[in-house]
Amino acid sequence: MTRTAEYGLGEYTFPRGWFMVADAGQVTDKPKAVRFFGQEFALYRGKSGRVVLLDAYCPHMGTHLARNSSSYVVYDGQVEDDSIRCPYHAWRFGPDGKCNHIPYTDGPIPKAARVKSWTVAERIGAIFVWFDPEGLEPEWEAPSLPEWDDPQWVRWQFDDLGALACHPQEVIDNIADYAHLAPVHGSTVQYFRNEFHGHLAVQYQGGGHRTLVGENGVSPILTTDTTYHGPGFLMSRMAGFCDSIMFIAHTSVDEGVIQVWHALLVKAAHTPPTDQDVAGARAYQEAGRLAFAQDFDVWANKRPAINILQVPGDGPFHKARIWYKQFHNPRARKDEFLRQLGAESYTIPGLPAQLTKT
Repeated sequence: MTRTAEYGLGEYTFPRGWFMVADAGQVTDKPKAVRFFGQEFALYRGKSGRVVLLDAYCPHMGTHLARNSSSYVVYDGQVEDDSIRCPYHAWRFGPDGKCNHIPYTDGPIPKAARVKSWTVAERIGAIFVWFDPEGLEPEWEAPSLPEWDDPQWVRWQFDDLGALACHPQEVIDNIADYAHLAPVHGSTVQYFRNEFHGHLAVQYQGGGHRTLVGENGVSPILTTDTTYHGPGFLMSRMAGFCDSIMFIAHTSVDEGVIQVWHALLVKAAHTPPTDQDVAGARAYQEAGRLAFAQDFDVWANKRPAINILQVPGDGPFHKARIWYKQFHNPRARKDEFLRQLGAESYTIPGLPAQLTKT
């Protein structure tokens, strides 16, 4: 297991940002135990529809709030309104994390009877948590897409790709990795550039692609405008066989282990989409998943690239790693790392920065 310190990223083991923790459709009033950032959580949907994420262990006697299948508290329903009961002694905790009922005492509830409640957002079919080692409020907004509510677009269904024994630094490197596109994905890249703007890291590229471009598509090549919105997920606007938006999220489970999701939002030929449009969108998402699986296969079977033996044609790995460091250090140092980036745009020697007309 490779540790964050070995990459020299900064003070914090896990970076700050918005991170996906669940498919929203799988969060119900039956509490779900999830593990991220080296710790346990209880995730559930209250009766009002509100999604709640709490630290998992009851302060009374350390019982996990979401890992029990035999208690009568569980049988009878742990979630009451937007609160959850501990399966051991039935102490009840509100969505703010404070204990609001102890069934066998009329005395005052101790002030210490509380668990941490986390800032969550339900967006684009996913549950995101704001994680910050400093405990500060969100630095930027949770993700959204106008296309999500456009009736012509077929909404994605997440591909849960499971846990991968890989440090997230290796995944982030992909945003700057021009040279892997041909050998891994069969691309014939016609242009490529990176830009870094605050918490955003952007890749613009386009060219032939063996998987995601077909005859009579919206574009004769695959063009992608890909943006990391902080360190936890990317969204890529793609034009090829059809207009689509790819979503890829990776969230640290423990140090050196990440949970990965993939999805594709697809523009249909009709409004509302026909059954055939939906089937086509699902097939196109599967094609996207297979393309992403080519990266996944590499990450699962490589040693850590603590120091990259870089050549000019690789892409600006060193700049992407400086950008990433801002999230592993106190927010007060953010501008220090952004200043180190210098120019906002980086290109590949001898390759155009944008699509050139012929």
